[in-house]
Order: sequence, then structure tokens, then C-alpha cells
Amino acid sequence: MTDQQTISQTPQQQAQEAADRLAELTGVPRHDVALVLGSGWLPAVDALGEATAEISTTDLPGFSAAAVAGHSGKIRSVRAGDRNLLVFLSRTHYYEGKGVRAVVHGVRTAAAAGCRTIVLTNGCGGLKETWTPGTPVLISDHINLTGKSPIEGAHFVDLTDLYSSRLRGLCREVDPSLDEGVYVQFPGPHYETPAEIGMVRAIGGQLVGMSTTLEAIAAREAGMEVLGISLVTNLAAGISGEPLNHEEVLEAGRAAASRMGDLLGRIVPRI
Repeated sequence: MTDQQTISQTPQQQAQEAADRLAELTGVPRHDVALVLGSGWLPAVDALGEATAEISTTDLPGFSAAAVAGHSGKIRSVRAGDRNLLVFLSRTHYYEGKGVRAVVHGVRTAAAAGCRTIVLTNGCGGLKETWTPGTPVLISDHINLTGKSPIEGAHFVDLTDLYSSRLRGLCREVDPSLDEGVYVQFPGPHYETPAEIGMVRAIGGQLVGMSTTLEAIAAREAGMEVLGISLVTNLAAGISGEPLNHEEVLEAGRAAASRMGDLLGRIVPRI
């Protein structure tokens, strides 16, 4: 397919093409639940079930190679009970400069592959001092500070219950200790300043990161039910007085891998 043909396709046509190729490569005609694993979540994937196929993102049209440490650039098909899970072990971030359509291509591909539910995870900074590194937090709502939307054209989508209250309730049945908070996405790739974290607190945010909101909007547009889970990997800028770095994010994920795997392994069969 030429670049000009790709440009003329709608996002949904591009996603369907990728989903068709996914079915060929994995031998799975339809997937049921999609998961996008963010920074620090990679070690948890083995708890989800038996991997029946694993491919590189670049094997599918419209995807690019992983550009961030902690993301593997792989897509795994996992059999969990009577369900086929589609697990993205990397994502395209807005700050990579590939455009919003590329950021949400995985979500749209999952929808085209049959997924009616998606679990979006991320590694993020937390504003509550009680959220020590390695704490999972349910996303109750978000504030999108990218200034962008994945929706193309005058197509209006209701986001009132974007992060499903039903799915959050199921999570709390599995782990009553789970807290929840409002996730705020900055464009990145630089970390936030202490003054910006003060602004986040003032507008009602408790979690800060560089992903997820655009994907959640695209998932809702595609008719999927959305569950968002953040892994707090560090206190946000200015709270602890310590500098921020990406290795800290990955280390917190490694330390929490077993808890995250257990959490996902118990939640996903209930979805």
C-alpha cells in the first residue's frame, strides 16, 4: 500500500487492516479484552495467562517500533480461560511526534479485532504522599492537557462515565484497598515543574503522566468499556524534593511486578 493510500484511509479503515493482519499472524480470529501495559507494567504480563502468539508491533500496518525504555515493542495474544486477551507491551506516546492518530492506533486496532473492553495502564507520578512507589490507583476521571483529541471531524462523544464505574467496582471487589484518583496528562516528554504540580492539585488532579487520556477517548469513540489503572512510580515534582528520572519509574514497576500481575490476573477474568 502506498503512503498516499494510507493517508486517504480513515482511522477505522487503517485499524481494520491492522486487525485483519493480526488475525492472520496470531491465528486468533477475534479477541475479547485488550490491555495496554505502560512503563513499569511489563513484568506483570506473565500472570495473565498462556501466551499463544507474540508479534512485533512493526509486523502490523500503522504501528511503529517502541521508542521508550520499559516498552518491549511486542503484541501478545494470551488465552485466559475462555477469553482471548490482546496485550500491547508498548504504546506510542504523543511526545514522539507521530501524531494523535498514531497514538490511538492500537486502541482502534483492538476494537476492530473484536475487543469490547480495554484496560489502560500507566506509570505515573502521584500527588498523595500516602501513595508510595508501587501503589496501584484506579483512574476515576481524567484531565487532558495535551490540547488534542483523537476524534477526527465533527463527531461528538460523551465522556461522562469514561472510566467505567462498573469495572472500578469489580476491581474493588478483588482488592478493597484500591484507591482512585483523577489522572492528568501532560504532553511530555519533560517532567512537570513543581508549579505545574501545584496547578494539577488546584484543578483536582491526583495523578500525572504522559499517556492514556487520548487512548481512553478513542476507546470510548469505538464503543469500548474502559478501565484505567495507574501505577504510582514516584511522588510528583516538588512533593518529595527529589529529582525525577525514568529509571525510577522502571524500578518501581519491577518492584511491584508481582502485585500488578496478581491484580490483573484476578481482575481480567471478571471483566
